[in-house]
Amino acid sequence: MTTDLVFCRPDGTPWCAEQVLYRFTKMTDAAGIGRRWCPRELRHTFVSLMSDSGVHVEKITDLVGHRTTVVTEIVYRHQLRPLIENGAERMQELADVTSAPA
Repeated sequence: MTTDLVFCRPDGTPWCAEQVLYRFTKMTDAAGIGRRWCPRELRHTFVSLMSDSGVHVEKITDLVGHRTTVVTEIVYRHQLRPLIENGAERMQELADVTSAPA
């Protein structure tokens, strides 16, 4: 059996939530980053990295599996902040160019 699951048994069948959390905790502990992490944080980290790399919110939305950008923008707004700031900086640059003497 082949699946698209990240956390699964060797044969591809899914673990229950408790098994995923147990194994995830063992991995983070073994990696030396502690036992207080949870899989949900991977999703937030992913969105942050994509956003910081300049990936558009529409593409991030597709990658995290949301139907529209609304959920992505609401749930991950603090991770998307660099994109908002970039937009403001670009608008300022455009304003500077258009208001410069010819």
